[in-house]
Amino acid sequence: MPSSPTSALSAHPTALPEIHWQEADQPRSARWRSERGLPAPTKVVLADDTLSADTAYRMVCEGTSLLWRGDFQNARQLLQALGRRADQVPKRKRKQAATPVPITEVFNQHRLAQSQRARLLGRLLIEFNPDYHVPLRRAPDAKVACTQAWGEPDLQAGHSVASLRELLGVISAHEWRRVGIEIPVLGEAPHNRIHAHYGVFSPVRGEYIQLVATAHLPKPPKGQEQITAFDIGTGTGVLAAVLVKRGVGQVVATDLDAKALACAQANIDQLGLQRQVDVVQADLFPPGRASLIVCNPPWLPARPGSALERAVYDEGSRMLKGFLAGLLAHLEPKGEGWLILSNLAEHLGLRSRDELLALFEANGLRVISRVDAKPVHPKASDATDALHHARSQEVTSLWRLAANTVH
Repeated sequence: MPSSPTSALSAHPTALPEIHWQEADQPRSARWRSERGLPAPTKVVLADDTLSADTAYRMVCEGTSLLWRGDFQNARQLLQALGRRADQVPKRKRKQAATPVPITEVFNQHRLAQSQRARLLGRLLIEFNPDYHVPLRRAPDAKVACTQAWGEPDLQAGHSVASLRELLGVISAHEWRRVGIEIPVLGEAPHNRIHAHYGVFSPVRGEYIQLVATAHLPKPPKGQEQITAFDIGTGTGVLAAVLVKRGVGQVVATDLDAKALACAQANIDQLGLQRQVDVVQADLFPPGRASLIVCNPPWLPARPGSALERAVYDEGSRMLKGFLAGLLAHLEPKGEGWLILSNLAEHLGLRSRDELLALFEANGLRVISRVDAKPVHPKASDATDALHHARSQEVTSLWRLAANTVH
């Protein structure tokens, strides 16, 4: 899923807050990095291999952040131990529930628990040299991964500090970006891969891609052999590429997020589709009209907790409502809008089907048809997941929308 429209993000922050601590009886400071936008920790102590997991867990629960000075691999093991301890608490609480909890409350509790877990685990910190080198024993070379995530290092700006959890996320994102995700509808391997950049949602859920790859295309306007299309909130650019592979003559792919725009352009270039796809920065629609306008907005109308979560959470359904409100003004006569949307929000009590249909009607739209697909991602069949009941009923739909001539 693409990122929801927000203010354009800079891949190169101009100023970072500072974190302060005492070391060898001297005050120290460094720049603080947090993808979630968390404030710099105020209570920081040094920690190394002599610290037990139980003591570390007690300290982070009390609000103390641990700046690691030991072996890097031991820090990874400590992070895993902290995670196991954090996961035990919600399980005990779930057993104590005497009456069924409404699904919306389960969802809110789940998000709160995930946020608290992330906050606790984020208190194990790692320091970086100005060139992103991690000066710890057995530390990986994370320079390329950090450069991709944070931009070119500023060698004059001094050291920086981030959570170990965030660093591992940066390294994992670099590996995903290097290997890429194979998208079979884009052609034969190895020339069919999409490479997601750090902070851009990876197209790991294939059902929505398959829906776009198989839905019935509108006919070209009279006198034209091919249709033009807009891909609203393009993210990695995967849907724009799929549309070209299906024979769409020209696609304009839009996004507001700077990282998404760079990611989409890189994928379009490496697929050799730059003549058919224009990647432009826009809040939803570009100028002009198209025969087909595709949008895969974030599926849940809730507030995102980080930049990456904007691919999942669309506060107030802003992107969904904006797409539906502006669709007719940008469609060619007899054109179609394709809305790709999961019904998970309905099963979580966050939005009803009647509310969605009312949005169609209020914006002068009628449903030509709807094509459904069941998700195949692991969480859909994970009975231990707190939201399993809702996820097990989830369906992803492609709604084919057109002007309601009766409206």
